[in-house]
Amino acid sequence: MVMGALVLGLLVGKGVEKTGYAGESYEELRVFAEVLTQVKKNYVEALQTQELVHGAVRGMLKTLDPHSSYMTPDMYREMQVETKGEFGGVGIQIGIKDHHITVIAPIEGTPAHAAGIEAGDVIVNVDGEPMKDLTLVEAVQRMRGPKGTPVAITVERKQVAEPLTFTLVRDIIKIRSVRSRLLDDRIGYVRISQFQEATPEDLDQELVMLREKGMEGLIVDLRNNPGGLLSAAVGVADQFLESGTLVVSIKGRDGREDEYRTRLSDPHTYPMIVLVNHGSASASEIVAAAMQDWHKAVIVGKTTFGKGSVQTILPLSDGSGLRLTTARYYTPSGTSIHDVGVHPDIVVEAQVPGAVNQDGMTAHPSGEENANSAPAGDGSDDSEAASLEELEAALMAQDVQLQKAVELLKTWKIFKERSML
Repeated sequence: MVMGALVLGLLVGKGVEKTGYAGESYEELRVFAEVLTQVKKNYVEALQTQELVHGAVRGMLKTLDPHSSYMTPDMYREMQVETKGEFGGVGIQIGIKDHHITVIAPIEGTPAHAAGIEAGDVIVNVDGEPMKDLTLVEAVQRMRGPKGTPVAITVERKQVAEPLTFTLVRDIIKIRSVRSRLLDDRIGYVRISQFQEATPEDLDQELVMLREKGMEGLIVDLRNNPGGLLSAAVGVADQFLESGTLVVSIKGRDGREDEYRTRLSDPHTYPMIVLVNHGSASASEIVAAAMQDWHKAVIVGKTTFGKGSVQTILPLSDGSGLRLTTARYYTPSGTSIHDVGVHPDIVVEAQVPGAVNQDGMTAHPSGEENANSAPAGDGSDDSEAASLEELEAALMAQDVQLQKAVELLKTWKIFKERSML
């Protein structure tokens, strides 16, 4: 399947609770029961009660916000698999932007990017069926299917007159969330493609490896990273902030505020640049905002997506589940970035369009918002045969945002050396 706009914080709730609806909402529920009875009795076709109830639940949640939705038992199980980094589909993270199903980012090394789908594309239909007014979960369901089966996705793209149709072949999507390598002048480059359970541990291993190679400055690339687990975002920030530092707070309708703070006592300390763009959403924005608020990194690129709500996953008694918006998150400075995004300290347009694969190798030309997506492929690493020099040259020639980050770190190093004289 495709992954929905996962969310900054998949918080796992306690599940079904016994409530006193009979007392406080009986009159309202009686109307629902009457409608259910009339539909069952008089509708032109025979219907199953379960089908009607599920439809009613989906309709109810649809009136709330774009990120709240109902998951069937199969969808709920699939969601649990997604957070572990492997799932079936075409490899598109989607969100709802201006009431349209919108691509946040294609997942690196997947059929979606192979076909040229880009961040910002508006999905208008799938296999000829319109996507208008669908919830995120319903949209995901449309694009789900067994490995090897085709699906036609039609998108509208800014500054392209006619809709574009891509025929994709579904595959098993495996995500390696953290990749790294050492650039020239001992500058480390770490690409985080998504926030999964293992991301903080994987990041720490990559940072240790880069440090052993002599890293003196660090670039953390969060472009086109659609988010993931709240716990993983906090764990990533934990690598760079002192113990006890506030990373993010969340506030629900009851006014209660929950704070998430770092716990590690030995953070990595390097001059650091964080790269972001419009495809950076949710958990990515948590990390970028924390680094910005605590002056631990310079944020470079374009304003981020602006998803500042928290979805809690609530399991139900029949194995299904609710994805329910229960809170908004706030940066350490107390700012909500919902529908606003994180504004970079230094705005850099991707003036030279180009896509970059999982190890930074420039691939086919693409749009600005796709400046750090993966190229065509099945997830395999075809760039290993190329020399490090070729990789770096291709990367630097096409990626002006990364080029600016390297330039800033080199300048940082020069000023540091001069101040020591």
